[in-house]
Parts: sequence; C-alpha cells; structure tokens
Amino acid sequence: MRALTWHGKRDVRVDTVPDPTIRDRDDVIVEITTTGLCGSDLHLYEVLGAFLDAGDILGHEPMGIVEEVGPDVTSLKPGDRVVIPFNISCGTCFMCDQGLQSQCETTQVHEHGTGASLFGYTKLYGQVPGGQAQYLRVPFGNSLPIRVPDGPPDDRFVYLSDVLPTAWQAVEYAAVPQGGNVAVLGLGPIGDMSCRIAAHRGAGTVIGIDLVPERLERARRRGIHTLDIRECGESLTDAVRALTGGRGPDAVIDAVGMEAHGSRIAAAAQGITTLLPDSLAAAMMKRAGIDRLSALYTAIELVRRGGTISVSGVYGGAADPLPLLTMFDKQLTLRMGQANVWRWVDDILPLLTDGDPLGAEGFATHRLPLEQAPDAYEMFQKKQDGAVKVLFTP
Repeated sequence: MRALTWHGKRDVRVDTVPDPTIRDRDDVIVEITTTGLCGSDLHLYEVLGAFLDAGDILGHEPMGIVEEVGPDVTSLKPGDRVVIPFNISCGTCFMCDQGLQSQCETTQVHEHGTGASLFGYTKLYGQVPGGQAQYLRVPFGNSLPIRVPDGPPDDRFVYLSDVLPTAWQAVEYAAVPQGGNVAVLGLGPIGDMSCRIAAHRGAGTVIGIDLVPERLERARRRGIHTLDIRECGESLTDAVRALTGGRGPDAVIDAVGMEAHGSRIAAAAQGITTLLPDSLAAAMMKRAGIDRLSALYTAIELVRRGGTISVSGVYGGAADPLPLLTMFDKQLTLRMGQANVWRWVDDILPLLTDGDPLGAEGFATHRLPLEQAPDAYEMFQKKQDGAVKVLFTP
C-alpha cells in the first residue's frame, strides 16, 4: 500500500509499504477513504524526531470502510463505514469507564510514562502505524471504531476522529456559562471549531484571536468577534476587556500549544534538539522546559479573575515554568488533556446526522490526493494558500 512516512526533520514521503494484517483476534482492517492532516502532525514534522524512526507511518485522523475483521469481532462487518479515534482505547478498563479514554490503562505506554497509545504518533505514544495510508490495522474492533451512517460525505464525519471531540472537550473544560464569553487563542482547526461549538452551545460572546488574515476572515464569516494580534499588539488585553464588560472573558481556550509565536530562545532550543543524537534529544525534550509559552501566558493575562483556562494545544516541555503566583492570585481553574474521543461521541454525532450546524461538511480548505502529502505538510506549516484544514484521499 501507499503511506505517508517520516524520514527526518521536514522530510516526509509517500512510500510503498507492506499492507497491514490481522494480528489479534479483535482487529479490523480499514480501507481509508479520507484522512486528515493535524496541527500536531507538524510537531513530528519539526521537533519530535528523536521519538520517530525512518519509515514510521504518520496520521491519526482517518475514516473508511471495514475491509476485514478478526474472528472475535461481532460489532462490525466488512463494508461498514467507520471513523477511527486518534487515541487507542480498549473501552473496558477503569479509565475508559470514567470517560478518560486518552488515559486507557490497557494501552498506556509505561516505558515513557504516558497515557493511551495514539495512531501515528511517536514512541512516546506507542509507535503505532498511522492513518495517512491506504489501509489501517485497528485494534479493539468491537469498541474502538465509531460506526457512522452511509449517505453524507466523509467530510461530515471524518472530524469525529480528532477535531470535533478535541474542540468539544476544549469548550466543555472551559465551562463557559450560558450567555457568557470566551476568548479562543489560535484559529487553526481546533480553535476555529472551538469557536463554532462555543457559539452553538450558547456562549454570548466568542472572541477569536489570531494573526493569519485568512483564518480571521474565516471565523468572522461565522459571526465570531475576531482580533488580529498584529494590529492589537500590546493592547490585546484592553481590546478583549472592551468586549467583555471590562473584566476579561469567563474562559480562555488555548488552541495554540507549542506552535505559538513566542520566545526566540525557546524556538532555538527546540531547533537544537533536532541536531542532537536521538538519545540526547529525547532526554532534553522529556526533561527540559523548551516550549514557547506566549499563548498560555496570554491566556492567563486575558481571563477574568475566577475564570477558567482550557488548554487543547499540545505542549511538549516537561519543566515549563508557569506564573503560579499570578494563577493563584487570580484564582484560576486550569483544565487540559488529550481529547477523550468516545466520551463525546453521543453529544456530537447527532449534530452530523441531523443537519450540520457546525459546518463540518465545508470545514476543509484543501482536499488532496495522499501522493501530495509532502507538499501539503510544507504548505500547512508555512500557513500558505489559506490552509486551515487539509484532507487526503488515499
């Protein structure tokens, strides 16, 4: 089969690799019909090479048609249409029963002390082959795949793999009161969808903050108040407070993470790790505080006293400094974590089958053959051609 594989910093290629096969009795093989390019894939493209091997298959936002099922699979049959959550969860352990599928005890990566394994996402999360490929082996065939109806196009459902549950959880964790206000930092796929979900769920004022003109305009067309960081400069806090009764928003969603535009020193430290031998680079990434934290610091500054910060953007440094005195003084609540995909399926799926109020079907800015994936990674990283969400057709 053809698959998008990692070969080094900013070097991904579409190669011919062996087809996946049934290994465990409850495996299924899915023929991928649509698969997404995620902002966190850019972390692998840029700075997390120490935890990858040449030839690793990337991608964690797939959907498709069941091709083959293991002998113990009773919930699916060949021909069923399914979306595959990005976190690999058994559905039966203590953590899964708590709705914390991203912490699944069956697939936790104990070697690195991390949570549930993820498709296509480094040794830190199990080094499981990903979904930017023609076929994907999916474990836990009776509980992990999300069966979706025939009819509407893939673009309606594919975001159940990551974007929709991640944004839904970001809004849920933000605890925006009915009619309250929320600021969203970063209008990439997660930030954009978080704005849509917050508005759909009854937020009174939703403020989208970014510096890419196309992303700001895209949010503005959905009725979101937008602020351009470049125009606001140091007056961003004043501009946000002017929209929120002078005290700041009830909640701030940080949908940026370590892709933030911030400290040059931190950016240089990230770059250095890509030049070190893998063993040293891995140790530095796991132990050093090297993230660019400007987005998180901005969230702490913007949110009103007693408010909530919801972090959906991925950070990678293990010792990042936080302004705990300010956070304590403002009496802030901070919630974060990988999305627990299955926890939110029952809330989201009706919005995809009964109309499309979140605009999922038109959410992608680019739909490309998988063979063009290397160019798409570069385009997405450089924020060229208005790229917000890219879908591949294997």
